[in-house]
Amino acid sequence: MDASQGRPRIIVGVDGSDASIAALRIAASLAGPLDASVEAWTCWDVPPGFGLYLVVGVEGFEYAAKQSLEQALAAAFGEERPIQVRGRPVRGKAADVLIEGSRSASLLIVGRRGRGILVLGSVSSACVSHAHCPVLVVHAS
Repeated sequence: MDASQGRPRIIVGVDGSDASIAALRIAASLAGPLDASVEAWTCWDVPPGFGLYLVVGVEGFEYAAKQSLEQALAAAFGEERPIQVRGRPVRGKAADVLIEGSRSASLLIVGRRGRGILVLGSVSSACVSHAHCPVLVVHAS
């Protein structure tokens, strides 16, 4: 647990994949015994080449991220979302945002989207290598 924080905090990287939905369920199951809060983070950014959107507005990208996050939370928990689980859309590249968030987290949980048995995806690999707290990598069930 981060000493500056009174209650443990679990951050879960959510991208809507089966693995991230499994990660949400695991985080919720750990939250009770650890008396922890769970923050489900969906990371979003403006895709390269969309410079015009920076002038016009990026609300559509953020809205899509919020919708994706709500769908993932519904897939993980249905109508019975645990009270300790909150969703949070965060702007930025997933690996960078999650690693920075890990500075104040007790645990970071990410899904595994890599290919093969031993290969992690780029985000989970970066988190395992650079996070400032323990990282749990979850395979889709």
